Amino acid sequence: MTELTRQSVTAIADAVSSGRTTALAVTEDTLARIEAYDAVQPQIWIGRATREDVLEAARKVDARIAAGEKLPLAGVAYAVKDNIDVAGLETTAACPAFAYSPERSAGVVERLEAAGAICVGKTNLDQFATGLVGVRSPYGIPRNVYNRDYVSGGSSSGSSVAVAAGLVPFALGTDTAGSGRVPAAFQHLIGFKPTKGRWSTRGLVPACRSIDCVTVFTDSIADARRVDESIAAFDAGDPWSKPLADVALTPTRIGVPRPDQRVFFGDTQAEYLYDRALAALSQGAEIVEIDIDPLLEAAQLLYGGPWVAERTAAVEALLKSDPDAIDPTVRGIVEAGLDMRAVDLWNGIYRLAELKRHADGLWDGIDMLAFPTTGTTYRVRELQASPVALNSNLGRYTNFVNLLDMAAIAVPAGMRGNGTGFGITLIGPADTDRALMAAAETYLDAADLPSLPPLDMEDTMERVKLAVVGAHLKDMPLHWQLTSRDATFVGAFETAPNYRLYAIANSTPPKPALVHSADGAAIKVEVYELDMEAFGSFTAEVPAPLAIGTVTLSDGSSVKGFVSEPRATEGAEDITHLGGWRAFIAGG
Repeated sequence: MTELTRQSVTAIADAVSSGRTTALAVTEDTLARIEAYDAVQPQIWIGRATREDVLEAARKVDARIAAGEKLPLAGVAYAVKDNIDVAGLETTAACPAFAYSPERSAGVVERLEAAGAICVGKTNLDQFATGLVGVRSPYGIPRNVYNRDYVSGGSSSGSSVAVAAGLVPFALGTDTAGSGRVPAAFQHLIGFKPTKGRWSTRGLVPACRSIDCVTVFTDSIADARRVDESIAAFDAGDPWSKPLADVALTPTRIGVPRPDQRVFFGDTQAEYLYDRALAALSQGAEIVEIDIDPLLEAAQLLYGGPWVAERTAAVEALLKSDPDAIDPTVRGIVEAGLDMRAVDLWNGIYRLAELKRHADGLWDGIDMLAFPTTGTTYRVRELQASPVALNSNLGRYTNFVNLLDMAAIAVPAGMRGNGTGFGITLIGPADTDRALMAAAETYLDAADLPSLPPLDMEDTMERVKLAVVGAHLKDMPLHWQLTSRDATFVGAFETAPNYRLYAIANSTPPKPALVHSADGAAIKVEVYELDMEAFGSFTAEVPAPLAIGTVTLSDGSSVKGFVSEPRATEGAEDITHLGGWRAFIAGG
């Protein structure tokens, strides 16, 4: 099928408003995009508006434009996470037994429609918005649009996929623990999480009602700003809504975790990309390392403290009447709240107040935080095998934000070799929403990010990059072990300047040993790409004292490659000064 491209909220709205196109034409294109992508991932949707209803909504927008109305979102199609009410469509929260038909749309949906936007459907999610993974739904698993072996992120999984795949220019999500930010990171999106109370939560199925936020996924900061300008407002019908305020923020001092507190769960590519993001941020600001332990303690309260009981309160009736209707992992989480004591709750509230006082004090020394959105990503099958522990890993840098009443915007910060995205989140005090958007634009201008990878439109096996340093080089004796596995040549590279190269003693055919060393040098290598099955069979044939590990290249990226056990250097000749194996074979 034809590759889909992402769409722009501002470009569409301005074109419709100026008469260069019509809402009807834009909507017909949107429906064609959705229909085409249904062959790839139909599971991103739980419910869709009928074609007739969507086209009629578009005609009404065109009529309003013709009558002279100024509509900031004229003709812009959007999707809504299915824990947010849209009149005329069921709300399920990804639980069929919970489903109901709302008589009125949520406050944010009413404002979007008033601005000329057109809702095309309801998207999949981690059931009851409980999870950061996107795999906890009876309606299927929305997957990362760039590599479908990997999770899309959750709980706003379907909404993120709808935007990343180019089906709609923006989609509403929600965020309690990071659900409006994690999927953005994985799929190279903007994920804006406003200050609590800036956007109405009337008509939202609560997860933790006191800290829930409605969020948006877009492809640009300008688009997120346009949506915020249309949605942000005080809503007297929402007890958590508050009058709008915009606090200035000049990010000259940016707080980041101390190096010993930066956890990437073994993901060396994410670690490299975070360092690269900090380098971009430092072009106009001072990077200040801070102790994040108090923030991490606050984060633990969300799932390890009494706020679990707030999730329980949201689904208590169903939990008691039909517990088997709830996803087993979700049920295990919310059931814990039934045993929570009032004493535990108040102790948690007291401790959170202390932690918030500490967090508020951070702003005396810094203007903004810049954290990894997540430390790593996971394959779908990995999350299914370990659903709680890996979910917890994904929330390390996100869970505290709403509890401590902060605003945040997640932005892209690079791409892994497998196509999945890495992102950072800019975090500020409450009501710094617009200032954070401006800071995000400044960062993106300096970040020099790569172009988006192609969408994963076919069922393809994940591929692995492998660096070879000796007998597997082109025209060398063991190169056939790569060609016989249909390995693809990626290019000739050098390692980072911290390796030593040895010629192993008494090896037939002659083989080198690549050893990491602080006083090393850059060594020439060739990088090939194999599918996962071929890589596994290749690795199984590697004899001791050689092994396959992780090799860092001169550009800071990491690939799999040949490394050696310490015994490989016994009696070996140090040939580091030659810079590579070919020079040694040629006689030095």
